[in-house]
Amino acid sequence: MTTFINSVDRETSPSEALQVEFLATRVSFTWFGVRRALSEEQKATAAEAFGAESGFLSAAKKLIDTRHPRIKAVNAVKSQIVRFWKGLSLPFPEPGIRLVRQEDLDLFEIRMTDFRDELGRAVEALEDQYEQIKLSARSRLGSLYNAADYPTNLQGLFAVDWSLENVSPPDYLLTLRPDLYERETRRVVAQFDQAVAMAEETFCAEFSQLVGHLVDRLGSGEDGQPKQFADTTVTKLTDFFERFRRLSVRSNPQLDRLIEQAQAATQGVPPDSLREMSVLRQFVSDKLGDVQSELGKMMLDRPRRNVIRRGKPD
Repeated sequence: MTTFINSVDRETSPSEALQVEFLATRVSFTWFGVRRALSEEQKATAAEAFGAESGFLSAAKKLIDTRHPRIKAVNAVKSQIVRFWKGLSLPFPEPGIRLVRQEDLDLFEIRMTDFRDELGRAVEALEDQYEQIKLSARSRLGSLYNAADYPTNLQGLFAVDWSLENVSPPDYLLTLRPDLYERETRRVVAQFDQAVAMAEETFCAEFSQLVGHLVDRLGSGEDGQPKQFADTTVTKLTDFFERFRRLSVRSNPQLDRLIEQAQAATQGVPPDSLREMSVLRQFVSDKLGDVQSELGKMMLDRPRRNVIRRGKPD
């Protein structure tokens, strides 16, 4: 059985491991907004139809049909980027930043470059249909249509950017303002302590949801017959094991143990075998049920995690 061991030294705290082994990354989007608020005059007209005061009415119009296949294709790339980034990283308290393992940096750069190219192709395909989409909007919006809401072309309106972020205090402060440098250092330590807690909570919540869903699908329905389940009910749990192995900084031994137990129960068990072999189905269900019960108690009973700090922030 594969155990969850990574390069974190057992003498190193989880917070220190994050600072040493992970890099802060930022992913940002430029995205054309498809909604516009109605003008005051338009709101007044709409409010009159309901006998309402326009000041108590909030209304917006949708500039383009988001169900159009070319629009959906562009938005799908954005969703893929977010899923990839989150799947490769751990959360960080600062909005827009996530932590990626140093060893995964090349993969991050390659995939993000590929996504940027894919997004460019999707936007080009959308541009080919842009005039038609505007004509459709004119027809659908009627008097609410305003040509000024629509740029001449889509160049620069859809983009993704990414960067490495320095979340440590700048070195020059050590000489210029040692007191400020020390305060900023404590602030960064606190942020990484919080990042450890956030990662642990995220892993616990996802693990609980995946195990609970699989246990439910391995049971029987009201008619006494085994419930049906998709292959992804099993494979999503397997994918979780791999992501946890790669990203965990071993901050919670109890969670590590429960995940190892769940992996042992499902190791090498294909979905079809669970469907066809009732004994195996019951065995896996019982083992995961024990994990689910203990995990529920751990999440319910434990106080907010007491992280080890090397100093309290001001």
